[in-house]
Amino acid sequence: MSKRISLLGSTGSIGRQTLDVIDACGMEVAAITANSSVDVLEEQARRYGPELAVLMDEKAAADLKVRLADTSVKVLAGMDGLMEAAALPSADTVLTAVVGMVGLRPTMAAIREGKRIALANKETLVCGGELVMEEAHDFGAEILPVDSEHSAIFQCLQSGAHDEIEEILLTASGGPFRDLTAEQITDVTVDQALAHPNWSMGKKITIDSATMINKGLEIIEACWLFQVPIEKIHVLVQPDSVIHSMVQFQDGAVIAQMGTPDMKLPIQYAMFYPKRAFLGGERLKFEQLKSIHFAKPNPALRGIELASEAFRRGGSMTTVMNAANEYAVAKFLNREIFFTDIYRWIEYAMDHHSVIQNPSLEEILKTEQETYTLLEKDRNIIK
Repeated sequence: MSKRISLLGSTGSIGRQTLDVIDACGMEVAAITANSSVDVLEEQARRYGPELAVLMDEKAAADLKVRLADTSVKVLAGMDGLMEAAALPSADTVLTAVVGMVGLRPTMAAIREGKRIALANKETLVCGGELVMEEAHDFGAEILPVDSEHSAIFQCLQSGAHDEIEEILLTASGGPFRDLTAEQITDVTVDQALAHPNWSMGKKITIDSATMINKGLEIIEACWLFQVPIEKIHVLVQPDSVIHSMVQFQDGAVIAQMGTPDMKLPIQYAMFYPKRAFLGGERLKFEQLKSIHFAKPNPALRGIELASEAFRRGGSMTTVMNAANEYAVAKFLNREIFFTDIYRWIEYAMDHHSVIQNPSLEEILKTEQETYTLLEKDRNIIK
């Protein structure tokens, strides 16, 4: 039976690569969504003929509705539309590749319909990990990771039982500033931060990689996905992005997942698990590998430190950390603040928050908004 996919975030990097996988594997598209990219979403809607197309921007959605009037595609707008796409009865798999906290509510909607969720949205587990995992268990929903590192860990874990895990070795490219000192990163530019050495990604996640916040978010995500304490997760910089992550078991065996830096593999693996489908493309040529290097993360890039501290404080603190990062990264991309100000703004928000333990979905969303409000109000003080 052909798989039917609801693709949340179809116009971004992960979304486009997912459509490539869909083309190669003969799957069907049930729904597509984007923020405001009318032209691209219209093109995708005409090509794939989904049941539903959603744009978060209401004016863009109204425009799209007019453009697709000659088709049978239903057009919706905003969060309600995004949640309808996630819960669509005709879709058996929901791939959520939207960026930021916007992914939490539609993921919850998909969980409550018992869907298989191919998760490429870190913030869902960073901010709502306990709630998400509890509801996934209660509603019988599958959550399979699409991030290359978490997919790698998931693949490695097929070699042993959960209680046999000694440690998870989460790899990182280290980003463009992995060898810079604290003094040198003070003046780095937006263009320099966007020049990732290995991966082609969206702007926000590329900046997160440069600050190493991305790896901090991945630590939190791994804790929830694999139900391990943070003390069992260690980050290693692997500059060539050949080893995507590893698991060491209690007998000393280390299982690594290796391959070229291609996101189509984890996307396809999440869709077809437990089977492996053929995937074309470049293969890793071991005879060309002269060596594989590892290093410790650069302590000047404080993303891991801040994210780990937020997780240890628990409750709503990870939402504050994540929201502050989203706010600060947007300001940096707009060239309103310096690169190292991102860390400063995150610390400020965390220091001004009283933790809510076991927050509800409503409390998580309220905390997010309160963080944005705080940073906007105090932006001149933080500087």
